[in-house]
Amino acid sequence: MTLRAVLPAYGLCELLDPAELLTSELVTNAYRHTKGPAALRLRALGTEGAPGVRVGVWDTSPHIPAPFDRPPGQRGPSRPVPGGADGGRGLMLVRHCAQAWGGFPLGDGLPGRGGKLLWFEVGPGVDRRTMA
Repeated sequence: MTLRAVLPAYGLCELLDPAELLTSELVTNAYRHTKGPAALRLRALGTEGAPGVRVGVWDTSPHIPAPFDRPPGQRGPSRPVPGGADGGRGLMLVRHCAQAWGGFPLGDGLPGRGGKLLWFEVGPGVDRRTMA
């Protein structure tokens, strides 16, 4: 199943655009920066009147990119991406459009086990103008 099929099936149509955009960014990073498989995990959040979703993307690399490697109070401001740069905007989009986000290592660090999970949460009230 795809994100585009799952969210409407659970009545989360309002969250489809931001969830799809930010999922695409995290999956692209997993593809570009790791050599192993990746996996997607969805978790429903909130209440019936204020539903949300947490999307997690797992990959085999233990490296957690900044600022996902720091606790919320220690992340600091976003740095601008140079205009001609080919990349570097994906995590900035996640920071800007998600209501919460983070990352954590998984496993014991032995080869073939572990990796990391980067995640974000979106819920009602996401301002679509910030995604334009």
